[in-house]
Amino acid sequence: MATKKVSDIDAPKEAFGHDALASAVVDFCDRWNIGVSHLASDGAEVSDRLNHCVKSYERAERHIKASAQGILQSSSGKDPGEG
Repeated sequence: MATKKVSDIDAPKEAFGHDALASAVVDFCDRWNIGVSHLASDGAEVSDRLNHCVKSYERAERHIKASAQGILQSSSGKDPGEG
């Protein structure tokens, strides 16, 4: 969408040979361009939210890992399994 614009399919009215057809193409291109802009914007928003989720999961995973290591490494006295 960044390299090929909807307006690239538009042409001068005389290229269509029919005023109604030319008007329909102009109308289509205008509406389609708006739709493509919305799709691109929505896609960027989804990407941003997914990146935020990934960062949240990474923070949670680091916290859980550090907590588990702290529990496993803490000394709470003599091991009751040792005789």
